[in-house]
Formats: sequence, structure tokens, C-alpha cells
Amino acid sequence: MATGADVRDILELTGGENDGPISKKDLINSDKKKTKKSTETLTFKRPEGMHREVYALLYSDKKDAPPLLPSDTTQGYRTVKAKLGCKKVRPWKWMPFTNPARRDGAIFHHWRRVAEEGKDYPFARFNKTVQVPVYSEQEYQMHLHDDGWTKAETDHLFDLCKRFDLRFIVVHDRYDHQQYRKRSVEDLKERYYSICGKLTKVRAPSGTEPKIYIFDAGHERRRKDQLEKLFNRTPEQVAEEEYLIQELRKIETRKKEREKKAQDLQKLIKAADTTTELRRAEKRVSKKKLPQKRETEKPAVPETAGIKFPDFKSAGVTLRSQRMKLPSSVGQKKIKAIEQILVDQGVDLNPMPTEEIVQMFNELRSDLVLLYELKQAHSNCEYEQQMLRHRYEALLKAGGGAMCVGTVGAGPVTVAQTQSWPKQIIDVVGAPLTPNSRKRRESASSPSSVKKVKKP
Repeated sequence: MATGADVRDILELTGGENDGPISKKDLINSDKKKTKKSTETLTFKRPEGMHREVYALLYSDKKDAPPLLPSDTTQGYRTVKAKLGCKKVRPWKWMPFTNPARRDGAIFHHWRRVAEEGKDYPFARFNKTVQVPVYSEQEYQMHLHDDGWTKAETDHLFDLCKRFDLRFIVVHDRYDHQQYRKRSVEDLKERYYSICGKLTKVRAPSGTEPKIYIFDAGHERRRKDQLEKLFNRTPEQVAEEEYLIQELRKIETRKKEREKKAQDLQKLIKAADTTTELRRAEKRVSKKKLPQKRETEKPAVPETAGIKFPDFKSAGVTLRSQRMKLPSSVGQKKIKAIEQILVDQGVDLNPMPTEEIVQMFNELRSDLVLLYELKQAHSNCEYEQQMLRHRYEALLKAGGGAMCVGTVGAGPVTVAQTQSWPKQIIDVVGAPLTPNSRKRRESASSPSSVKKVKKP
């Protein structure tokens, strides 16, 4: 006997509370229960502030899954109806056809419209064949003869090229290596393209230079050999190559840093020379007592000369002492060095900010910063020179042994000095410093080593 669960399963209804045997009353009142159940279903409302499109992805009345692809919204939210016309349907017919690419005369059948009966096969336009040149006996004897190839073997090669549309891998696979000499793919390509080039050159009209395809068989062989060596590398060789590439990048980075330091040094030297010339020009103008032309003839100091102090040209009242405040572009290390030099020279760190004192005090600190940068650049050059000297001595030790005698740096090299050289070759960047060079570098970079400057 059928139960209520079976009936609900057939009618595609959800399960109810009573799963016992079905009765006559249940069948009569099935519609009422169905309508009552549909009215009792909860309806979820869209939360306030949520867009309709976002809510449609979360819930729908039909409980459909969210769409995976964007729908076409050109028709709006209406359901697109089928467009049925009043014309008659075009008749179709089961008809035979032949493929022009086949040479065996095979006949096939497919459905086509009656209006297209008798037309060519539509996919026949994709049947593209390669035009393989054909030569005569006289042309072969006069222009195509080769001691390494016979005419029968050449005919066999061209026949395979025509059959397989110049797919030389297939041609090499179907080549008769038992009857003829064993050839590689490069040999077959070289013979074919050389004959094509000669035929094109011979058949070209007089006075014209035709385009000839040239196949470099040697280059192709080397390329394949290199590719095979690259493929057969061991993991150790791959790791070694990566390490060498990283070292090469480090060397290039060091080279760029050295070039940048050299450019900065040249800028500092030019800035120092420019500043000196400008000061001399200002002194000449002041001696001639030309105050009315001083402002127009005074050249501007370039930005690279020491410190550039900001100009307070805004409207309102400002303190003159603000002009003595160092800009934020000056680092803390340079500020401490300036203060240390001023303390050693007995100069007040915060003098009376009169017009003349502010101008001269700023110029003094700008010169101190320029001098400090030149000292650092000079110490870096001495350090690099010391490293190059160490490397040169190590190379002499490795090459000449104890018998080499020459000059390194500024003085001669004796046999006793060559015996005390290190055995390994020291790199220029990162080489250990000697005690004397380390003391010299520390004394050159310290602020107290800067020479005393006269008070303005």
C-alpha cells in the first residue's frame, strides 16, 4: 500500500508530519493543504540599505543558484520570448557530398538546406596545399647536381615533401634510410631549400633579383646542441649558474654605486669652485660700493653648494632667528658635526640674529657642511685606493711568488713585502682593513678631524 511519503515523492512535494498510510480524506483535501502550506511559507525582505542586485545574489523566490556569468541586460528584466514568424520553415535534405581534399572518391552524407544542393563543400576552402617546385632532367644536370646526393634520393625527398606538406619531422620519419644514406632533419632541409633557391634564381626573369630563402644548417645544429646541453644540466650546475648570475648582479650594483659616488664627488668639487668664485665676485662688488646694482648683479648660489636655507617671503611678521634654523634636509649626523666644529672654534651656537650675522652664520655652516662632505668623499677614495692596493698585492703574490719586485701604490715593493702578502685574492668591496688604514679612516670621518675655520 502506498504511503504519504511515496505520494509526496511522486508529486515532488516536501515531506510532512504524517508519513503513515494515505486515506480517502487525505486525497480529497490535498488541494486545501497545498494552498495552506504555500501561504504559510515565510517571505524574506531585503535588508534596508542593501542594493537589489546584491540581494538577488543571496536570495530569490525561486531559490535558484546565483548566476556564474553576467546576464544580458539589453532587454531589461523581462523574460525574452521566442520570436516566431509566419513564414514557412526552410526545408532540409539528407544529401551526399565529396571532400575535394580526398583523392579516393569517398562519398559522405549530411543534412543541408535544399537551396544549397549542388554547391561545393563549404570547408573545402581550408584545404591549403604547399607548392613544391618540380624540376626537369636538364635543370637537375645543369644546376642541381650534387656529389653527396643522387637524383633518385633527391626525387624521393621531394616526393615526401609534397606528400606531407613540408613537415620535415614526418618526412624524416618516413625517409627510406635503408635504401639511401641516413640523413638528419637539417640535411633534408638544407638540400630542399638549396634546390628551391637555385630554381628561383634560374627561373627569374633577367634584370630582376628574386628573394631566396636560405637555410643555415650549421646554426640549426648548434642551436639544438645547446638546447640539449641546457636540458641535460644537473641540479648542481643549475645552482652554480644561479649563483654566478647573482654575483654578476652584485658586481653591477657595486659598479653603479661607484659611478654614483664619483658623480657626487664631481658635483661637490664644482659646487665648491662655484661658491668660491661667487664669494670673490661679491667682495669685488662690495669694494666698489655699488649698493643699487648689488641686488641685480648678485648671482644665485646653486643648490648643490652646502645648505640651501628657505626664503621667508610670505606676508606677515616673522622672526629673523628662523632664518638660522637648519632645514630638514640636513641629517642629524651633519648637524652634530657642525655643532661640534662650532664648539671647538668657540663660536656661539645661537648668536644674535642681526641681518649681517644671520647671513654670515648661514654661509659659515654651509661651508662647514660642504667641507664635511668633501672629507667623507676623500676618505672613501682613500679606502677604495687601499682596497685596490691590497688586491694588486694579492695578485702579484699569486702570479709572481716571492721573486716579483715592482711598485704598488706610492712606494716600491720588495721581496720581504711579497713574502708577507696573503695567499688568497681579496675582493675590492668587503676586503678586511689593515689597522693603519682603519685608524686613518676613522680619524678622517670623525667631526673633530675637520680643520679649524676662521670666524667671520
